[in-house]
Amino acid sequence: MRRAVLLGLLGSTLLGCAAEPPQVQHDQSYLLEWIGERPLVDRSHLTMTLGEDGRAYGNAGCNHWFAPYAQEGEKFHFGIVGSTRRVCSPALMEQEQRFLDALTKVQRWDISPIEQLRLWPEQGKPLRFWLEDS
Repeated sequence: MRRAVLLGLLGSTLLGCAAEPPQVQHDQSYLLEWIGERPLVDRSHLTMTLGEDGRAYGNAGCNHWFAPYAQEGEKFHFGIVGSTRRVCSPALMEQEQRFLDALTKVQRWDISPIEQLRLWPEQGKPLRFWLEDS
């Protein structure tokens, strides 16, 4: 009897721990950490917010960017990406262009074991984001 009670408690505890599948957070800011194989230039701040209305926007390091996006299951893609036209240092401008180019290649998403949002191109390494603290 005691063993049956313990097994029942263990089973209900494990069922209670079953997490919902990870979800993309809407209307919350994500902070970019890596573009493919490369980390960001020191102290640059690239962000992304995914609106529930299908519009994405953020800071590309120098300029503000914006684009429509669509998500269906694990599939994810951005439409035409636009941005403001400020000029910054060459290193920031090169990084910004890599980021904006990478957005146009995104085809799917997932959440890593360390809870990073990863946006994957067809080939290569992902864009890796942290959910920014509110």
